[in-house]
Amino acid sequence: MPLAAASRPGRAGLEGLRRMRKIVIRAGGVAIRARLLDTPTAERIWAALPIEAAARTWGEEVYFDAPVSSAAEPDARVVVKPGDIAFWPDGDAIAIGFGPTPLSRTRGEIRLAGPCNVWAEALDDVRQLKSVHPGVAISVQEDG
Repeated sequence: MPLAAASRPGRAGLEGLRRMRKIVIRAGGVAIRARLLDTPTAERIWAALPIEAAARTWGEEVYFDAPVSSAAEPDARVVVKPGDIAFWPDGDAIAIGFGPTPLSRTRGEIRLAGPCNVWAEALDDVRQLKSVHPGVAISVQEDG
């Protein structure tokens, strides 16, 4: 077997590498690490890194433009849980909810503006984003 072929990871190895991909989202004094999921949207966002934008807020959600387009995936959802990092296809924006939004129907519900693709899971407490104000520079980069 050629050396190059022996050093390439097999399919299981590639899937393992995908599961280990991490990013860091920075805004003001906040840094949140996240693990990418194995989704088409995650692939598109990973390929577009680094991303820099101005933060916007909507209730207890921070969102920002991303240079990515992606259709709603079959498991797109409107209600997310704390720690879900989502992509809003209708606005080409990354959305991170950490509490109720203007559309939330119950006290603890995080209801986004429309169906979103969850593409990463936060490894740190997303409630830190409560200190982020509109217009603050926000970035998404590979972590590690």
